[in-house]
Amino acid sequence: QVQLQESGPGLVKPSQTLSLTCTISGGSITTNVYYWSWIRQPPGKGLEWMGAIRPSGNTHYNPTLKSRTSISKDTSKNQFTLQLNSVTPEDTAVYYCARYYAAHDYWGRGTQVTVSS
Repeated sequence: QVQLQESGPGLVKPSQTLSLTCTISGGSITTNVYYWSWIRQPPGKGLEWMGAIRPSGNTHYNPTLKSRTSISKDTSKNQFTLQLNSVTPEDTAVYYCARYYAAHDYWGRGTQVTVSS
């Protein structure tokens, strides 16, 4: 059974960088068929796909966030990370990591990140 767990600070100040890590268990980030995604949900709004990384290291980003987003992986730790630069209060959301194979089939529980001074 694949499990994903998000971790990182719950509070980030405006203009700073938001950094989150997703730890995968019960599966490998190196399995070629999957993408590993970050998705967020602001309060009162729908889900927003932010971007994904493949085992090769290739990344794909939501065009609206591309200039501020970076996704990387650490194969030795079976983890992938999200960095979102220059955050504003509009980046306040629950952030999820998920595995994608035709659909996002496994999700972490999500972690609340609040951007506030």
